[in-house]
Amino acid sequence: MGIFIAALSAAYLFGFTPREAASIGIIGGADGPTSIFLASKLAPHLLGPVALAAYSYMALVPIIQPPVLRLLTTKKERAIDMPQARPVSRTAVILFPIFTGAFASLAVPSSAPLVGMLMFGNLIRESGVTDRLRKTAGGALIDIVTIFLGLAVGATMDGSRFLSPQTLMIFGLGAVAFIFSTAGGITFAKFLNLFLSEKNKINPCIGAAGVSAVPMAARVVQDFVSQNTNGKVNPIMAAMGPNVAGVIGSAVAAGIFLALLS
Repeated sequence: MGIFIAALSAAYLFGFTPREAASIGIIGGADGPTSIFLASKLAPHLLGPVALAAYSYMALVPIIQPPVLRLLTTKKERAIDMPQARPVSRTAVILFPIFTGAFASLAVPSSAPLVGMLMFGNLIRESGVTDRLRKTAGGALIDIVTIFLGLAVGATMDGSRFLSPQTLMIFGLGAVAFIFSTAGGITFAKFLNLFLSEKNKINPCIGAAGVSAVPMAARVVQDFVSQNTNGKVNPIMAAMGPNVAGVIGSAVAAGIFLALLS
């Protein structure tokens, strides 16, 4: 919701081109790598501001989300308990990244690089037979890539491009995108509750975790709900569902933008 509201606002209210608007809208997914990937393809001149806004709002999840949660949920809704995680077979754990990656890539081929890398990382972690690769990918390799990624993005932030009113508009639209993404997840959970029986209702707070900031958004939901229920309700595992879905959803949204605007 936040991605497309911000993209349409950027295009129709602030005069950005469709390619620039898409690069700005994807900030609402709270996914730094996806924002960098899309901006580098559609609007390379906005890469610096978009990347900085995306990572800034990812870091500000614990500050931005609680007021939205407080505004859109009632005490009764926050107290809705969620079932704890059930045991999952080894077969399901292995098949999940394979089928998810294949389905998303076939449905939106341009999202394949993003979804494919995410699912590849999940697969080498869960397969149990690539321990050395898992440790390298989750340790030294990711640190090296992060350093070079930061240097490459930082090199695009020359004063003539970065210190401009356009950058402030990008930060403002990024905040709008992130807030609407959070609100969209909460309101959609509340909408689903209209059709569910009393014992099957969803705690709408978990909808706020439907962004790509994994696992930070789920932890924010856990802390917020636990504090408001004196520790009686702990929905962190339930919140991880929309949190992972947010990662996949933002990658697919980026793929849609690429397919339409490349």
